[in-house]
Amino acid sequence: MTEPADVRTIVVKVGTSSITKEGSAALDDACIAKLCSDIADVRALGHRVVLVSSAAIAAGMAKLGLDERPRAFDSLQALSAVGQIELMRVYDEQCEALGFHCGQVLLAPPDFFDRARYLRARSCIESQLALDVLPIVNENDAVADDAIRFGDNDRIAALVAHLVHADLLVLLTDTQGLLTADPRVDDDASLIEEIRSVDREFELMAGRAASAMSQGGMASKLSAAKIASWSGVETIIAAAHRPHVLRDAATEMTGVGTLVRARHERLSARKLWIAFALQSHGRLQVDAGAKHALIDRGSSLLAVGLTGVAGEFVAGDAVEVAGHDGLVFAKGLASVSSDEAASSIGEQAVEIVHRDDFVVTPVSVDS
Repeated sequence: MTEPADVRTIVVKVGTSSITKEGSAALDDACIAKLCSDIADVRALGHRVVLVSSAAIAAGMAKLGLDERPRAFDSLQALSAVGQIELMRVYDEQCEALGFHCGQVLLAPPDFFDRARYLRARSCIESQLALDVLPIVNENDAVADDAIRFGDNDRIAALVAHLVHADLLVLLTDTQGLLTADPRVDDDASLIEEIRSVDREFELMAGRAASAMSQGGMASKLSAAKIASWSGVETIIAAAHRPHVLRDAATEMTGVGTLVRARHERLSARKLWIAFALQSHGRLQVDAGAKHALIDRGSSLLAVGLTGVAGEFVAGDAVEVAGHDGLVFAKGLASVSSDEAASSIGEQAVEIVHRDDFVVTPVSVDS
């Protein structure tokens, strides 16, 4: 097969509810077969595909005969360890039947904010793609730290899209995309086909997870699309059950789902992590001069421009930064604790947030 000149790298994410049987934790072999066939269609066009797949915990539950998802983090870790084997077994069988191989990639948060690990993770995925292997990514739940983890695979998929310099992120779900209302309660709900910029209005349209097995929901997907947009990657949110959904997405067919346009600016992986993946533990308020210096000159935040401190945090925690009007315009990693920040207000030489740990955003992006 001759490789086309416009080879694209496409990251595909599928959620638990899209590949498990309805009302059950058991994997749905037919749904996984359909997904792998869709991926094969895109690969046949010459494009490179990376799959981010949920359902390891669900597969572990089914394997061990559990009907209810545990709440204890260590129990979830154990189920993930059991389920990853089963999940990859099914994927391996389906990919083999279609004439290609798959490989497993388990990632943890430090793989994105530690430069050396970031490069190794990218090399691992790129090497599999070079061997014509389908990389299948999931969070490394079995050894994850409950305090430092992704929390959902939509976010992982967006970060992986940045990692591999993807051209397109496709988030597969149980609905056709973002709708104007919840279709479960509003028969007049219609598809929003294109979003230029994810703002508060669109975020309010997104509901919660519709399945007990699903940990994301449309809000999670819209948040991931925002991350991808800030990475310079376009996102399509579409229905996993739609025939030839990935081929239609890859060939830019209209009406496939909700298309979220990419921004022109591209944040670094570290700043994406700060802006979108870390929960804020407090808020810093600054005066007009400090805001100007932070936005226009890319300066560090010094205590001289600080006017208020809210919340409790320690050095290294993520904090929001607001102007005198109270509106959040940035986020960063604190260099000092909340007590130290409060006691140093007005001092010239005390650094509160270093410029390398600072991200300016048009709206609050904390998840």
